[in-house]
Amino acid sequence: MNVNDVLGNYNKDIFSEIEKYLSTITPDSLQEASLYLTKAGGKMLRPSLAIITAEAIGGSKQNALGTAGAIELIHTFSLIHDDIMDDDDMRRGKPSVHKVWDEGIAILAGDTLFSKAFEIIINTPQEEVSAAQLNVALSTVADACVKICEGQASDISFEGRYDVEFDEYMEMIFKKTSALIAAATKAGAIVGGASEEVIDAMYEYGRLIGLAFQIQDDYLDLVSSEDELGKPVGSDIVEGKMTIIVIKALEEASPEDKETLLKILKSEETSQADVDVAMDLLDKYGALEYARNVAQENVEEAKKLLEILPDSESKQALELIADFVLERKS
Repeated sequence: MNVNDVLGNYNKDIFSEIEKYLSTITPDSLQEASLYLTKAGGKMLRPSLAIITAEAIGGSKQNALGTAGAIELIHTFSLIHDDIMDDDDMRRGKPSVHKVWDEGIAILAGDTLFSKAFEIIINTPQEEVSAAQLNVALSTVADACVKICEGQASDISFEGRYDVEFDEYMEMIFKKTSALIAAATKAGAIVGGASEEVIDAMYEYGRLIGLAFQIQDDYLDLVSSEDELGKPVGSDIVEGKMTIIVIKALEEASPEDKETLLKILKSEETSQADVDVAMDLLDKYGALEYARNVAQENVEEAKKLLEILPDSESKQALELIADFVLERKS
């Protein structure tokens, strides 16, 4: 069993559920822009987690399919808007939505996906999933949407700030990245019919692997190849981003090394030589290893939470996905 095989079991059904709701959108340009990123590929990790969690509880894929589709639409909506705000040219190896069409259509596509997400959940058949369960699942997804926006706003507020502390950073990545993963596992548990204890455990599982996922992104930005990343290595340094790695290095560095690192982070014209110097400093103060250790601890804690579930292939899949968060190269 590997992650690609596990996720591949759900991708076709999730896409079909999404396409069913998006195929009614007019005009054609808006429909095409709304479907564009989903058709571009992606592992569909978040929606698959919703279904796998439901199955691990004893629920069915069919019961969780609407919630899973909603989670993927929310994720895609956030990517479209992120790319507009960051003026990113590429996403999933293809030109960003606002580059293929324009910013106006891209914004409308994101808004449409956001709205359709709630429509999908509301229309989940209620033969086995009660209205009360759907109401809680709906509330869970809505709460994640607010947190995503809060996290993005916090991330923007960090720009030009070089005194960001560890707790601030962790709160930001929880909201921006981890909250939707946690919502996926929690909502999957809800529609799967889990007890409150299991629902809480699955939310925490999702939160922890979500934090590890973002920390691994920070790590990969510095240690992967450009081919693996799909962008220049060290782009976070060039952009002066305050990641867990930079925060740790600044905290540990000598006054002289701290001044050097801050100068590079603040520079508007960062050379490859500057990136190399920064990398040496991050390594000197153990910041890369520290980040990996934090991510590893989160994953191990997340896997322990799965002990609350009965043994099954779905439980094994959740363990595999937790490990994948740290094993992935892009």
